[in-house]
Amino acid sequence: MRPAGDPAEIPDLAPLIDHAQLQPRLGAETVERCCKEALHHGFAGVCLASRWMPQARRWLGERGPVKLISVVGFPFGASDSSIKRAEAEWAVEAGADELDLVPDFALLLDGELTALHDQIAQLVELSVPLKLILEADQLTANQLETLVEVSLDAGVAFLKTGSGYGAPASPQLVQRLHQLAAGRARVKASGGIRSLEQAIELVQAGAERLGTSRGLELVAAQRG
Repeated sequence: MRPAGDPAEIPDLAPLIDHAQLQPRLGAETVERCCKEALHHGFAGVCLASRWMPQARRWLGERGPVKLISVVGFPFGASDSSIKRAEAEWAVEAGADELDLVPDFALLLDGELTALHDQIAQLVELSVPLKLILEADQLTANQLETLVEVSLDAGVAFLKTGSGYGAPASPQLVQRLHQLAAGRARVKASGGIRSLEQAIELVQAGAERLGTSRGLELVAAQRG
């Protein structure tokens, strides 16, 4: 069912969707189908584990409007900066257009902010847009503000609400991140986006990307 309201005020969701396939049990057939779905519907991107970059690059074809996105350090961020750098470099060489990074939250909790900044900045240096996965629902207000500021200083392109392993993204969180970013980065909402109404609320709150495995359902609900 389409949401009520002026259709002119309801954004077209397809160009905002990062079509995510990040579950552990995933084979080539599913990933290829995901890429073809993204091309067919005009999604913003396809978000996958780094190991799928070479195959997905072939399935998506030459670099075009549908971006190939690799997660790095997913899902918990509990790997050394050198490992994250190596994964990110490999992903970019294999065809990734963008990176979604889970940072080492221990560095944040232990106050090692210079090391945290450097971990993020060395991926920014790879010259593809970097989204920083915040796991915002698991942080205190002060921790979130600190992580956002470090991320912005390092040069991230997007603040991403979470990995999908926590609470669903909320319009209130998106608004807060939009305020904290203050025009220095964009906001990606990710996690638990299951209904058309929810997706539209997130976009109206300031999200410029939506990370979801339910992109087909959202587009069908809007266009149907």
